[in-house]
Amino acid sequence: MNLLITGAAHPTPSQLDDLRADGHTVWFLQNEQDALPLPAEEIEGVVANGLFLHHDIARFSVLRYIQLTAAGLDRVPVDYVRTHGITLHNAAGVYSIPMAEFAVAAVLSLYKQLAFFRTAQNAHRWDKHRGLREVDGKQVCIIGCGNVGTECAKRFRALGCTVRGVDLFPRNDAAYNTIQPLSALHMALSAADIVVLTVPLTEDTRHLIGAAELALLKDEAVLVNIARGAIVDTAALTAALDARPLYAVLDVFPEEPLPPDSPLWDHEHVLITPHNSFVGEHNGERLWALIRNNLSNFEGDAKV
Repeated sequence: MNLLITGAAHPTPSQLDDLRADGHTVWFLQNEQDALPLPAEEIEGVVANGLFLHHDIARFSVLRYIQLTAAGLDRVPVDYVRTHGITLHNAAGVYSIPMAEFAVAAVLSLYKQLAFFRTAQNAHRWDKHRGLREVDGKQVCIIGCGNVGTECAKRFRALGCTVRGVDLFPRNDAAYNTIQPLSALHMALSAADIVVLTVPLTEDTRHLIGAAELALLKDEAVLVNIARGAIVDTAALTAALDARPLYAVLDVFPEEPLPPDSPLWDHEHVLITPHNSFVGEHNGERLWALIRNNLSNFEGDAKV
């Protein structure tokens, strides 16, 4: 097929050659907002991230295959894709391991006051801290029990935590102590010491965590958002952080980059990272194995 690969996939020349060897005519576009290297009407498949934020998908009249380089579906017009029978794959599982490791590391950094010790080290001060906490025995609530949530659950349970999942589709899963339906969200939040958001962004999950939900959290609870910024009502979160001893680890925001004048930057109970939790040295090999496998299965189905 005429296959457009964008820079979001970070392909090497040999990986592009592998796709050509598989029988595809490969075109490359480094920046997704730039002009297409061939007419949209001739593109049959794409491997991209936010391509359709910059190019009207309706112009891709023979498009039949989309492989996203991200796990989320919020950058593609899903209704259009389904209506037109276009095969759609996300990057499920590619970034789950580094994201789960990040979530655990971030919580541990807060519990073990690593910022305090770095400040003391920079000043060459031998300062002890008597407020270090243990993760062992804590109650963890993971909202969104897909690949990322499940990798988080495995790691928190290995540290001695009780892990409760909340998901639209509850199931029995050995990675969790239990998975409950979304209707149990408020009960789960009120019991949690640590809340990890890994749920996809949809109209139903936008501002899923608002003032009412934040009010249910225990004092000293930690909220970790590695999903999408709009899952949390930022104004409500800021107000809750100012009013009570809560903590937040925020890797994603409704507006990115986070504006320099956001009060979150200077909040002593907030750890901010620039949408970076997904980074890991093995992402590339996992992504390209997924790309080739999905394309191979699609072409195989097409030949039946």
